[in-house]
Amino acid sequence: MTKVQNESQAVELVRQARAEKKPFEIVAGGTRRHLGAPIPDLPQLDLSALQGIVNYEPEELICTLAPGTPLPEVERVLAQRGQRLGFDPADWSQVYGPPSNNKVGTATIGGALSVDAYGPGRLLRGPARDSLLAFRGINGLGENFRGGAKVVKNVTGFDLPKLVCGAFGTLSVLTELTFRVYPRPSKAAVLAVTDTGPLEGFAHLRKIARSALEPSGLAYLPANNTLLPNMGRGVALIRLEGEAMPLAEKTVMAKALLGVHLEDVAEGQDLFSKIRDGAMFAATPLDIWRVMIPATEAPRIAAEIAAPLWLGDQAGGLLWLAAPASSAGLIRGLAAANDGQAMLLKASDESRAALGLYAPPPAALAGLRARIKHAFDPDGLLNPGRMS
Repeated sequence: MTKVQNESQAVELVRQARAEKKPFEIVAGGTRRHLGAPIPDLPQLDLSALQGIVNYEPEELICTLAPGTPLPEVERVLAQRGQRLGFDPADWSQVYGPPSNNKVGTATIGGALSVDAYGPGRLLRGPARDSLLAFRGINGLGENFRGGAKVVKNVTGFDLPKLVCGAFGTLSVLTELTFRVYPRPSKAAVLAVTDTGPLEGFAHLRKIARSALEPSGLAYLPANNTLLPNMGRGVALIRLEGEAMPLAEKTVMAKALLGVHLEDVAEGQDLFSKIRDGAMFAATPLDIWRVMIPATEAPRIAAEIAAPLWLGDQAGGLLWLAAPASSAGLIRGLAAANDGQAMLLKASDESRAALGLYAPPPAALAGLRARIKHAFDPDGLLNPGRMS
């Protein structure tokens, strides 16, 4: 492993790797190394020393970060000025547990962006690609370059930032990230519809999602969940945010809109953090999936898969599932049949090698991806096979 201290050192190492035709793995916190198809035992380019706030302009809602900055540090600095990141970046380190090669608790902003690890807040403020304004990176030719611009309103040029979000480090070595940040409301309320089955529970959540209440979290936990047990058939959770008076009005409106009893959940903010980070799936030996589907199909698909452990986020648009390896074909098939996508978050090396991160894309999309990859990394040096 080679730990770099700055972008110049990283440029030289990439150029050396290209000259020697030696692919390498990009790491920082190391918490997501077991996400995606296994890659060979390769030399590692370690960016963990590239930490800290490069530039922060809270009045302009802009923050520039080094990619190795730990997520808790980012959250702490922004919270001091009453702000936060929009896509609610998740730390999945507890899902993977504490084996060697995995530095639990050191999830970084660069890693979260690279795998688009969003949380419940995405519902209101969008995914990572809606928050990343600009970046600096190094392509597979050993050239450093910029993408985007450090302003919120920017409509010129090709939108490179959107390409690197969710690219799993296969297009460039990221060395600097500029985000649009958002105000952090002073208060939040989490309301619960208890003893509700999946069909009616998800229906409640979709109704809130379509309203003018601007919820920042809509999740459903079934009867056998471990985060909020003893809730009968299941519980639908609604997170609303705002200043005191507007929030009180939103709460009244939510109760009137649904026409059912809503309980206040005292530990609601912590509960949504656990949903974001996959805490309910930390100890399971089963394969773990994140399945993106139309929210209207969530109750049916959850029932057909019948996973031993599951929950619904994004009002049903995202299902977390823990299921035996034998369910892989069913999960992928249902996702594809409903214009969705199933991401294999955790499994054995054998399953990851056989199934890959996602199902193979259609030929036209696969060709487009290959052309983009060749443009950024013609020799296939960067995280080879990670998205296979």
